[in-house]
Amino acid sequence: MSTPAASSAKAFASQSDLADKKTSFEQLSAHCWAYTAEGDPNSGVIIGDKFILVSDATATPAMAGELIARIRSVSDKPIKYVLLTHYHAVRVLGASAFVAEGATEVIASQGTLDLITERGAQDMQSEMERFPRLFRGAESVPGLTWPTLVIGGGDPARGEVPGKLTLDLGGVRVDIWHPGPGHTRGDTIAWVAAEGVLFSGDLVEYEAGVYTGDAHLQEWPATLDALSALNAQALVPGRGEAMQGAANVAKALDYTRRWVNALYRCAQESVALGLDLKAAMAHTRDTMDPLFGHVFIYEHCLPFDVTRAFDEASGIKHPRIWTAERDQAMWQALQA
Repeated sequence: MSTPAASSAKAFASQSDLADKKTSFEQLSAHCWAYTAEGDPNSGVIIGDKFILVSDATATPAMAGELIARIRSVSDKPIKYVLLTHYHAVRVLGASAFVAEGATEVIASQGTLDLITERGAQDMQSEMERFPRLFRGAESVPGLTWPTLVIGGGDPARGEVPGKLTLDLGGVRVDIWHPGPGHTRGDTIAWVAAEGVLFSGDLVEYEAGVYTGDAHLQEWPATLDALSALNAQALVPGRGEAMQGAANVAKALDYTRRWVNALYRCAQESVALGLDLKAAMAHTRDTMDPLFGHVFIYEHCLPFDVTRAFDEASGIKHPRIWTAERDQAMWQALQA
């Protein structure tokens, strides 16, 4: 039987989540900082002797201004680079504020660029309607965010870089690469090997809902294994507190792995049993609610997660595009 988390009618996605979260700006190593907000999307900052890199640009230029103010409280170095760990609007639409601050390169993988091209406009509308609080100052968004430097494309004339990009910020080197599909097919991480600090984007979460609506669930565990092999000593996950110490980093990786494995296993079982999507949701809740029902945005994520997992288990490899209309139709069908 499902837990009380499933027992009452729910407002769509996170439209009723109006309480602001307290943000923290925490130094993890000599050059690395975490900007976290009690389960809201995180950003990372790497401050070199010459330049600064920001990982994940926040949802709006207005919100990015709050992060810029935190950075300026500790450094006056130029913010030169912005890394888009993936294409979701809540992570990228604030990038123009950093460009206005002087950033000259917006970095993403080829997979992320492809997804922006294919579905960025639909995603922007969809996400803004799902979680209005995370888009404060939405009127300041000038439009989609487009990378200027693409990893994995391989054509230098187009500002593309094959494989891995290594940046020297002055006194600190940052490796930027795509470790494999997971949260999306374009996920990109920043890794400061000398200090053992990993900026994972939404490939890793901790004590928060793991959104998988655009995921590649079969491949995600292998990507987590690749991150585990780094033996990071600190981690800035996509959501949740910054993790310090190898044991705590492993705890966040394991948390994400358990969510992904449990979700996909339930979907596979549902398809094998011939269940429809609504019955698959109930079957998944029987497993997921007791394990994860208490965490931030669990109820927001689960309908999208089950829908994608059911699709993938049914043989739909490429995630279908979420639109505001599809969001609402799915939500109503699964909440009825």
